[in-house]
Amino acid sequence: MEVTRIQPFLHYFNSVRERTMRVARCIPPGKIDWACGEGRFTLGDLLRHIAITERYLWGENIQGKPSAYKSHGKEFADGLENVLALMERLHKESLDIFSRLTDAELQTKCQTPGGAELTKWKWLRLMVEHEIHHRGQIYIYLGMLGVPAPPLYGLTSEEVRARGIAD
Repeated sequence: MEVTRIQPFLHYFNSVRERTMRVARCIPPGKIDWACGEGRFTLGDLLRHIAITERYLWGENIQGKPSAYKSHGKEFADGLENVLALMERLHKESLDIFSRLTDAELQTKCQTPGGAELTKWKWLRLMVEHEIHHRGQIYIYLGMLGVPAPPLYGLTSEEVRARGIAD
C-alpha cells in the first residue's frame, strides 16, 4: 500500500487503533502486569510500547527529529485504566503531528532510529505494521490466559465457515 494522501492514511490508522483498543479493553485489570515468561513484555508493556513509540519514535522522526523513545515502563502509566488513557492521549498527540504533513511531504525522507533514510509514507506504514504485530501478541497473551477477545473484523473463523458454501 502506497500512502499518497495523509487524510485517508489517518482514517485507516484510526481504524487500526480502534481494533487495538477493542482488544486492549479485554485485558482483565489484574492481568495488566502479566507476561508469558521472564524478561518478556507484560500486557501493560505492550500497550505502553505501542503508544510511546507512536508518539516519541514515529512522531518525532516524521518531523525530522531523533527518536525520544526511552522506555515503555510503568513510570508512564500504571494500571489498565491509566494505560488506556495514555494510549488515547498519545494517539491524539501523534495524529496532530501526522495531520500537519502535506501530501507532498509524504514523499520526502526522514531518518529512522537505525540511521536509514526512508520515505515518510513508508515510515508511517511501518508504524502501522508495528502496532499490528504487538496487537497480535496481545491476542496471544489473552488466549494463554483464557480471556475471550473480540474477532478482528466482526466474525470469528467459525462464523465465517458457517456462512460459507457447504461442500
